[in-house]
Amino acid sequence: MTVFNRQTVRRHRNRAATTLGAHDFLFRDGAERLADRLADIKRTFPLALDLGCHTGQLARALQGRGGVETLVQCDLAPAMAAKARGAAAGGLGTPAVAGDEEALPFADGAFDLVLSNLSLHWVNDLPGALIQIRRALKPDGLFLAALFGGDTLKELRQALAEAEIAEEDGLSPRVSPFADVRDAGGLLLRAGFALPVADADTLTVSYAEPAKLMADLRAMGESNAVALSRKGFTRRQTLAAAARRYTELFAGGDGRVPASFQIVTLTGWAPDPSQQKPLKPGSATGRLARALDTVEMPLPDKAKP
Repeated sequence: MTVFNRQTVRRHRNRAATTLGAHDFLFRDGAERLADRLADIKRTFPLALDLGCHTGQLARALQGRGGVETLVQCDLAPAMAAKARGAAAGGLGTPAVAGDEEALPFADGAFDLVLSNLSLHWVNDLPGALIQIRRALKPDGLFLAALFGGDTLKELRQALAEAEIAEEDGLSPRVSPFADVRDAGGLLLRAGFALPVADADTLTVSYAEPAKLMADLRAMGESNAVALSRKGFTRRQTLAAAARRYTELFAGGDGRVPASFQIVTLTGWAPDPSQQKPLKPGSATGRLARALDTVEMPLPDKAKP
């Protein structure tokens, strides 16, 4: 199934690469989140992959922490990869290549760690991409990723939908669909990862006006790339109506408008015999009531009248 036009995604990212440093606050925040998670894992990773590296935000965040010795950076957009090359000075080797998350150019079992920072939401076949990532990991290798979740830009989606219905008598996809955190853990299991964990947090950014948000999204390379979206430029009156509706629905007392970004964090391990296994049902040797320091109450016997 083709949801996104990957050529459009590449074009948007290439265009944004030159000035991304002035608009990359979301990517820097995601990089810090991943670096903090990685710092809690007490092991070294001789060779790691940053999949969807943008201009090197994660490489800079990993300086001096995370146990990464060499970080290979990879991005769909050649201009992004070129800007990322050498992003982390001071000992962390950071070669960079242009490559597609939907067709990874790496051998099976190549990496001890695969990281992805706010990039996998542009993949058409996320389960397939996760399978490729798992294959690229060595046994007991770690996958750690941040991606935008289903509540991302919910305010903008509503305002654009209402404006387009009113101005153009129809509706087309204006904001990309995002993964639901409730499904994320299942996707990891489906891809063959062990010990999968998925959790989410929401970052709310305040803007003086909706136009500033839309300009930021374009400058980040996050413009609409849905394959079924209407071709050509959005009508001026539609954008103006969307901005008015956004303000009417969501502006605070100071006149500023919020933009929600839900960050879903995925953690999974490539299977290995050394990993912990769940115990068989009925094999417990202690009582839950004792562990909770409470009184165990038996269920009523339904067989008795």
